[in-house]
Amino acid sequence: MTDAETENKSDNSMLFKAAAFAFLLWAIVVTALLAQKGDDAAPVEAAASLMTVKAGAALEGTNVCHKKKIDLPNIDCMLDALDDGADVSEGVVQAGPQAGGNVTKGYNGSLETDVVPITSAYYQAGLCPVNVHWHLGTEHYSAGEYDCESYGDHRELGEDSMCGPTPVNERRKLAGKARQGYQCNLYDPEDEKFTKPYEWKYCDKTMEIGQTYEVHWPHSAAGACGTPNQYQTPFYDGVFCNLDLDTLLTLQPQDIASNVGVHGQVFVIVNDEDYYYPDMIKGMIVEPELGMGTDVAMYTGSTTGTSRDNTICSSYTPVTWQVDRKCHMISASSFDKMCADMMEQRDDMSDDLYAHGSRELVADHLTANNHANLRA
Repeated sequence: MTDAETENKSDNSMLFKAAAFAFLLWAIVVTALLAQKGDDAAPVEAAASLMTVKAGAALEGTNVCHKKKIDLPNIDCMLDALDDGADVSEGVVQAGPQAGGNVTKGYNGSLETDVVPITSAYYQAGLCPVNVHWHLGTEHYSAGEYDCESYGDHRELGEDSMCGPTPVNERRKLAGKARQGYQCNLYDPEDEKFTKPYEWKYCDKTMEIGQTYEVHWPHSAAGACGTPNQYQTPFYDGVFCNLDLDTLLTLQPQDIASNVGVHGQVFVIVNDEDYYYPDMIKGMIVEPELGMGTDVAMYTGSTTGTSRDNTICSSYTPVTWQVDRKCHMISASSFDKMCADMMEQRDDMSDDLYAHGSRELVADHLTANNHANLRA
């Protein structure tokens, strides 16, 4: 190497160092300016940034869980039930324990079972979330939390009650009118966070500010855990992805309850970024400082939905349920971020971007007597 080359190299090195120092100085100044905007703007900017990237093309590849659902028909809840006006509970229950039921602390169903629910975190039991969807109002009932009905309240309401908006302003016209379940006592028409419109970008536009929704995260040990096929619509495809009918028929009820579970958590949607949470798709929010996911009812039940009631029952039972007893506020942008994440999955999850109807509350004689409460 010549002296001239060495000198040129030295000059270039100095220029590089000067440029690097200038960039570092610029970064410090920009960071300081952004900090001056205050913490209140951070969730909004984060959500906007993330959702700009989201809602692109789904992951390409073969969906190995497609149509893996094992079809089990609904059945009559009761066998030889009396039809002469007597109490239907005098008949013989032929269905397994059902959901969603009463999850008030201290409640227990009257249907005897020796199956026990999962009482640890699902990931510790080898389960992963395979879907997320939500219901209009709640399918479960928790006294003092989500216990209001839109038409004919289940409990006595005082003049100062703030039990959610009774009319549903928007409903999916093509899907008919979804049945509305219970609502939270977290609604104040004088507070704009419960009434200020939000422009939905990814969730169905029938979603409503101030409305109560019960979110479900089905989990399965037979899901395509940790792969691009993990999340599926319908959720049955995810639950049964690595489980065929022949194998299912060899399983005992406890085997099913130990390998399939659902998280349930109830939210009132508000237009307020103080309630932003970025990862709703992953499962129940557990945040002890905010009282989220800390008072949880655990029991075994079934799949839900409006095709079942206290006469027609689900055959998909018993599965573990872990249900947060409390109502929580969540920002609309949190839901929209979750919908954006859903649109990014390999499977088409568009049929879960709106609220499904809520099953009527399961009767005591169809509810398992194994309620546990180990995390309260």
